[in-house]
Amino acid sequence: MHLESIRLANFKNYPEANLEFSQEINCFLGKNGSGKTNLLDAIFYLSFTKSAGPSLDGQCIRHEEQFFSIKGAFRQEEKQKMVLCGLQTGKKKLVKLDDKPYKKASEHVGKFPVVMIAPNDTDVIRGSSEDRRKFFDAIIAQVDQIYLQNLIQYNHTLKQRNSLLKQFAERDFFDRDLLDAFTDKLIDLGQQIFQVRQKFLESFRVLVNDHYQNLSEASEAVDLQYESQFAGDIRSAFQESERKDLILKRTNVGIHKDEFPFLMEDKPIKKFGSQGQQKSYLIALKLANFDYLYQEKEVKPLLLLDDIFDKLDDFRITKLVEMVASETFGQIFVTDARPERTLGIFEKMDQEVKMFAIESGQVEQMG
Repeated sequence: MHLESIRLANFKNYPEANLEFSQEINCFLGKNGSGKTNLLDAIFYLSFTKSAGPSLDGQCIRHEEQFFSIKGAFRQEEKQKMVLCGLQTGKKKLVKLDDKPYKKASEHVGKFPVVMIAPNDTDVIRGSSEDRRKFFDAIIAQVDQIYLQNLIQYNHTLKQRNSLLKQFAERDFFDRDLLDAFTDKLIDLGQQIFQVRQKFLESFRVLVNDHYQNLSEASEAVDLQYESQFAGDIRSAFQESERKDLILKRTNVGIHKDEFPFLMEDKPIKKFGSQGQQKSYLIALKLANFDYLYQEKEVKPLLLLDDIFDKLDDFRITKLVEMVASETFGQIFVTDARPERTLGIFEKMDQEVKMFAIESGQVEQMG
């Protein structure tokens, strides 16, 4: 699978752009703030039907415009697949595959898998448990559509239960049957999500460990664990938390409280790992992400590398470039603010490389 071309209209800082890509390596080169990352984000959007960053859909519309659209032509099993993602102000987001609209945009997730490595990925290690849940949910969702729909339903039910708890406090009443109905649904959906996460972690942790050992110059033992209230008596946990839920007006038990501890020598890597060790662990997570999707879907995901040469040391860059040179990956998209560095890295490789110069939302192919 690869992305043959992309056409943008009013997406972020691009009034329009039309690019045709190499099946192997594509580099977006330009100064910081020129729009390199926005091109990667457009490719990410074609896979996930949303931005990779915190941007809401409406914020992807170019300033003072009323709509944006992204059209991508994928080549998959010798067939061309056309994906359209678009939004007009005041209307529902549109997602089409081969000119057929989806009822729900989430149904598209997983059809064209993507792995992105970006500077803000450090949030996965240094951030909150929510950052880690989102990271793993995004991986599993590309493989398991039922998991994704269960997760969407769970989050919707959680909002409803929290809203009900607030109503109890504001109106000074309590309805046991109504609260139990939402609790039962959270337990049912949560149990299904828990089982998938548990099975996923069994295989994923092995991939992470293998990549870490390859990326690290040391031999420290690393691990990835999974902590969930669903590992115990979840119904009792809900009952014991009921008074706390009523006081705080939110649900304090459930799958939305799951944690994924990242460990090095049995200690949290976010507290005890050096900057280099954290970088190795992060890249190991991303490469394990790539391997897992490849194993499960039997197709190499697109690999998006955003400004990573500025964030990694020479040793880790060398390891990553060795994998690129060995054709471990499929189609790759790279951004860099230093064109001479990218040219130096890729010019010695046998793969086809296309270079694009980016300046203030304008794109021009180099060479």
